[in-house]
Amino acid sequence: MKKQIVTAFALLWMLGGTVGTAVGEGVVSERGNVGLEEEVPVPEAKQYAKDGNVLPRDYVQQPPLIPHKVEGYIISKKSNKCLSCHSWANAKESMATKISQTHFEDRDKNVLANVSARRYFCTQCHVPQVNAPPLVDNTFKPVTAISGSGAGQ
Repeated sequence: MKKQIVTAFALLWMLGGTVGTAVGEGVVSERGNVGLEEEVPVPEAKQYAKDGNVLPRDYVQQPPLIPHKVEGYIISKKSNKCLSCHSWANAKESMATKISQTHFEDRDKNVLANVSARRYFCTQCHVPQVNAPPLVDNTFKPVTAISGSGAGQ
């Protein structure tokens, strides 16, 4: 198998394709510009935002960002760790944000007694944030206000 992979990479290189880090083009892996056999130091662990701080949203209808670590949270069809704090029953006591009323609607806008199955797996939309620098440059600018001139104009 290893011979086949090496042969495929050699063939790509001979045909003018690029494989791995292209130093001349400014593309560098997260490991830096080092060979695969070289040892690199373990990167510093990233720090999560302090729990309780609401993180700003960058666009209309952006799902709220998670301002805390979720490593080890179990979200399965039988259990959802997020609901232990964010459910309507527990949010006040845990001082957490309540899940939105929209999470209690099915796709036809019927109101449900429990969280909709399509909104149950929180980390499909909501993601935790750390103090890491961006991996690529980004020139995105959030909208500061929505104009009343109508959508799509």
